[in-house]
Amino acid sequence: MIHLTRTIRGLALVPLVCAVVLVPGCAGPAKLAERSEQKLVGGDPMRAWSLATKALDKEPGNRRAQDAALAAATAIGTDWRRRIRALADADTIQAADQVLAFRDFRVGAARYATVPVDSAWTGTERALCRAAARVHYEFATAALQGSRPKQAWVGLQEVQRYVPGYRDAARLSAKAYEQALTRVAVVPFGVASPRGTLGRDVSDSWRDGLSQAVAPPAARFTRVLLGGDVARAMTVSELDQPSREKAVRVAGRAGAERLVWGWIGGVDTDTRTDTFRDVVSRRVKHEDDQGHEVVEWVDVPILVVARLRTVTVDLRTELISTATGATLAHHEDRPTVTARALWTTYLPEGDLDDYALVSESRRHADPERAKKVEERWHAVAGEGTSLRQVFEARRSTRETPHYRRESLRDFVPGARRFVFLEELPPADDLALAALVDAWGPLRDDLLRLDGVDEVDVGLPDD
Repeated sequence: MIHLTRTIRGLALVPLVCAVVLVPGCAGPAKLAERSEQKLVGGDPMRAWSLATKALDKEPGNRRAQDAALAAATAIGTDWRRRIRALADADTIQAADQVLAFRDFRVGAARYATVPVDSAWTGTERALCRAAARVHYEFATAALQGSRPKQAWVGLQEVQRYVPGYRDAARLSAKAYEQALTRVAVVPFGVASPRGTLGRDVSDSWRDGLSQAVAPPAARFTRVLLGGDVARAMTVSELDQPSREKAVRVAGRAGAERLVWGWIGGVDTDTRTDTFRDVVSRRVKHEDDQGHEVVEWVDVPILVVARLRTVTVDLRTELISTATGATLAHHEDRPTVTARALWTTYLPEGDLDDYALVSESRRHADPERAKKVEERWHAVAGEGTSLRQVFEARRSTRETPHYRRESLRDFVPGARRFVFLEELPPADDLALAALVDAWGPLRDDLLRLDGVDEVDVGLPDD
């Protein structure tokens, strides 16, 4: 086949390949049915089934394929029942799982053939599923009585998987789920020194991020309370700078079992200015004395000013039980953000594509200098920032652009938007930018504890 496909030329001859060499993708229903019979005789009923059903997909009324499918299905059913009986003596749950898998197979096979089972086998299946349901039901009710509603709910889902409508499993499942729900409050963070609304702004951002990240299907039982639910449980004085103790009380009043709380410590700031003062190249076209177009590169002196501010914040966060005030998880971190704002007084003329940091002729004449100019540019303007971007921003700016808080997202770690400003964001705003998306470790804690009942994290029974 490989030889033929390599030597035959032209797409028009592809059908000839199938005519000369029969392969599964090109075989007709009769050939597929024949191969199914051979596989069954050879002791591979699943492959026989696959070939027979493929033949029926091509020709649903092919009698030989129908007979091959029925024979394969019968053999599969016989083997499956044998394995289930063997498992039943050792592990009822595994045997019941195989019963469910066998049922699913029969349902899917029905469009091709009816897998024969007698009433005695149907009774065996029912008995095995009820036995598995009983095991899970007893486990679930014991878990519910032992203040483990999360384990109970999982067990009751298994009960209903084996036997829908088993005893009062549905009612107990609803009861267990309500008890299993773990509500999480995110309250305003404490701040070491007064910094406006920083503590509230950070907690609001964390609440929004966590409510999306810690939700189904990622989390079965954990729900982050809305900001309004928390705010209604707080007094005016508690809205500003709540201590850890106050935060625990607020979360409890809001109906939360767990609390995300943080403490924002010192904010370190480093600000500096850097400049790119050099000449760039501009391509200019004009006509010579004979009327021929002449292209030359001229030097254009420019000054680009870069202002950089790096802010590092001390942050301590905790996941707290509102029942006892115990810390379930804690983290200490120092998120950092660096803001870079560029500005130039040079207003470019003409086509921006006519500008280059270094012209090709100059690069060819002095490659070492060209390399140094580019390195200096990237050091000042930042990796990934082009001369064209700076010139486009300058041309579109009719007046000196000042910082506005709406542009703060451009400075959040991970942001890639080019920022063209004369001034930098203040340190407190950059502290917020460093902190708004720093909730990842708390998300991991909440997801890790999502399926853990309160008694299993060392908390007292209610």
